[in-house]
Amino acid sequence: MDIARIRQLCSESKIEWTLHAAKRLLQRGISSLDVEMSLKNGEIIEDYPDDSPYPSCLVMGKTTTERILHIVCAIDSERLWIITTYEPNSIEWEADFQTRRDGA
Repeated sequence: MDIARIRQLCSESKIEWTLHAAKRLLQRGISSLDVEMSLKNGEIIEDYPDDSPYPSCLVMGKTTTERILHIVCAIDSERLWIITTYEPNSIEWEADFQTRRDGA
């Protein structure tokens, strides 16, 4: 996965939202603009090359209010798919929210 390609697809509004992602956005009080902003300034912290139907990755970024989000996304031939998004917690993640805690 390539963060430059993710940013490009965001800028071109070539984003598809899975039903799961849409439900989680509503449940977690996260807007689509929050996700887009986080993707545009974020970085890939984990790659999942064997995911199906498309390889995916975990991006960590910040909203305009400095809220940290994790976004799982995938790219097909021409679109960015948002699979889920959430605020990372300190139980599973180190203080940098980029490194998983051992055993988490």
